[in-house]
Amino acid sequence: MSDTDLLAPVDAETRLAHQPDDARPELRLWLRLLTCTTMIEREIRRRLADRFHMTLPRFDLLAQLDKAPDGMTPGEISRRMMVTNGNVTGLVARIAEQGYVERRRDASDGRVQRIVMTEKGHRDFARMAREHGAWVRELLSGLEPGEREVLMSLLARTKTSVARASAPRVEAAE
Repeated sequence: MSDTDLLAPVDAETRLAHQPDDARPELRLWLRLLTCTTMIEREIRRRLADRFHMTLPRFDLLAQLDKAPDGMTPGEISRRMMVTNGNVTGLVARIAEQGYVERRRDASDGRVQRIVMTEKGHRDFARMAREHGAWVRELLSGLEPGEREVLMSLLARTKTSVARASAPRVEAAE
């Protein structure tokens, strides 16, 4: 075993590589996708924490709000981020403490609360987003432009395949 083998984290894909050659190729592909996603996400999380003392969910919330000049309701945020309202409430509370957002009453319906980015939020998020983009470019720099295009095309087909297979099935009338 080489030194690099000792340093590499053991993931599901690596464990499967030691299985017999008849291991299902679809399973191996799914594990490869999962491994790549996990590795990228782990590194982005680490860099956000180290550089900005920011978590990925908070960064994602700021990214959603950055696209909404009039702010968003907690329910809208919940749907966009695909998390529960309770998660949104906690995230908003923490980034409000940091001065990135504020809660405002909706102008047309005072019962509705809108979460709006502050100037500090916009300014700091712009800097974070620039660095985030540079990190993603760096992490994927091992792919040539043509390879990225092919991968994007294949992933689009994968997404369509998953959506088709996940669609509710209509039972035939008896």
